[in-house]
Amino acid sequence: MHATVPSALPVGRGLLYVTLAATAWGTAGAAAALLYRGSGLGPVALTFWRTFGGLLLLLAVRALRRRRSGTAGAPTAPAPHKPLRRRLTRVVVTGVALAVFQAAYFAAVEATGLAVGTVVTMGAGPVLIAIGARLTMGERLGLGGVLAVVGALAGLTILVLGGEGGTTVRPAGVGWALLSAAGCAAMTLATRRLGRAGGGDPFASTVGAFAVGVLCLLPFAAAEGLWPQAHELGRSLLLLGYIAAVPTALAYGLYFAGLAAVRAATASVLSLIEPVSAAALAVAFLGERLTTATAAGTGVLLTAVAALAVAEARGAMAAARSGTPAAG
Repeated sequence: MHATVPSALPVGRGLLYVTLAATAWGTAGAAAALLYRGSGLGPVALTFWRTFGGLLLLLAVRALRRRRSGTAGAPTAPAPHKPLRRRLTRVVVTGVALAVFQAAYFAAVEATGLAVGTVVTMGAGPVLIAIGARLTMGERLGLGGVLAVVGALAGLTILVLGGEGGTTVRPAGVGWALLSAAGCAAMTLATRRLGRAGGGDPFASTVGAFAVGVLCLLPFAAAEGLWPQAHELGRSLLLLGYIAAVPTALAYGLYFAGLAAVRAATASVLSLIEPVSAAALAVAFLGERLTTATAAGTGVLLTAVAALAVAEARGAMAAARSGTPAAG
């Protein structure tokens, strides 16, 4: 077990932040589906505009926060060289992982379909994160946590694959999905390590990660076709603005902040709420039917997520009573 610096964010609030982030992420798929119908943008270009728009919004919020706190233009004490170098390294790793995670997921969906691409990406993600957190930070889920992960993956499988038949598994698509899951794992673990070490402002780290992601995505997006078509341009810009604001700037800001207080494996399971919110939107606004499999998968998944959140909160309360850092 590694000694840690306690996070300033309560565990309960961290759980709420990650849950809200996952819920917001679930709205991105519906908005992207509408964008694909008339914008002419490909998956990498859409990911670029999502990340670039999110970066602009995060910078605007950061400037507003500084102005309100009266710290704009105030000199800051330089951080020691080694901690600064470690923070920069993690920001770069997080930014590259963010770009890989999003772009590879869209490539997986394109290659092997939404159902298979989603279940492989989101199914492999918690497993890779749990293994990485155990090896690099000594975080343990325990038996209850393992059962919750298994239950969440079972619910996700029912939710994604149970409602539709005739899915086709293509090796290239599975490869992209596994790459996306690896990017998600690297992003989560790097952010969690920074939060455990008390390493700076998570908002500033999010801004830096988005800037790195934009630089990584730009050449590939330019090669794919960067600009949306003039046809229905206003609608396309409105949808891009929404994707940049809610499931990107807001959601990733909440997710990275929540990781300072919540174990990486717990956050990865909580993020499985994303397909639940996506399914709800599909039923409410896209005319899809609520099947028995969808209802059953949602119930199993939410039960597992709730059980893991309760276990995390109880562990934090027990650690607070004993005066020791929460077990990772």
